[in-house]
Amino acid sequence: MTAPSPLDRSFAALADPTRRAILQHLAQGPATAGEIAARFPLSQPAISRHLRLLGEAGLIARRVDAQRRPATLAPEGLTALTDWIGGLRASYETRFAQLDRLLAALPDTDTPQKD
Repeated sequence: MTAPSPLDRSFAALADPTRRAILQHLAQGPATAGEIAARFPLSQPAISRHLRLLGEAGLIARRVDAQRRPATLAPEGLTALTDWIGGLRASYETRFAQLDRLLAALPDTDTPQKD
């Protein structure tokens, strides 16, 4: 069995609504596990587990600041996700543009023909 790719870990981490809410909170700025736990109906150990999974997925970074360990968003982890999604979007935009050209080349059948 192969190890999950970084993209797989990111999507697995984002599958949980609490972790998505934590990321939204961290978009406002750095926060410690205690500060995040104060905003959720979860214990600090539960929040710490969520933060660990987000860190393993590369979506957040944690640093040591004296006795605090604030978490911040990790732009490189988010970039990998947006690049992957952007590739899908580009593919569909290309296909829709091809469909638009095909439809524009079809004769207009809505206007009545003169005899």
